[in-house]
Amino acid sequence: MSVNTNNIYGEISITDDAIANFVYYTSLECYGIVELVPYSILDSVTALFTRKNTVKGVRIRTNGDRIFIDIHVIVKHGVSIKAVAESLKEFVKYRVERFTGMLVDTVNVNIKGVKL
Repeated sequence: MSVNTNNIYGEISITDDAIANFVYYTSLECYGIVELVPYSILDSVTALFTRKNTVKGVRIRTNGDRIFIDIHVIVKHGVSIKAVAESLKEFVKYRVERFTGMLVDTVNVNIKGVKL
């Protein structure tokens, strides 16, 4: 899928993979995030055996001009999980809205673990 918009210069189409890559690198910039992890074992095995280009730890769904984002992360030991999750939500929402010009409806952060 992709999100589409029109302006005076023509049509703009941004694929979910492009948004997912942007979210991946944006998430790694956020303080307290160690790494992103696959959202399920089935998805990581499927990605291993298929040629589908998936971004680890990020799932994007679009509906019209709305974007729904799920992020699966491991956080740094000793930080406030709630503070890191809220910061990541706000940071990703702000950056994706500026990047795409579309509205981000939800950003769901799933903490999969803690690492030193």
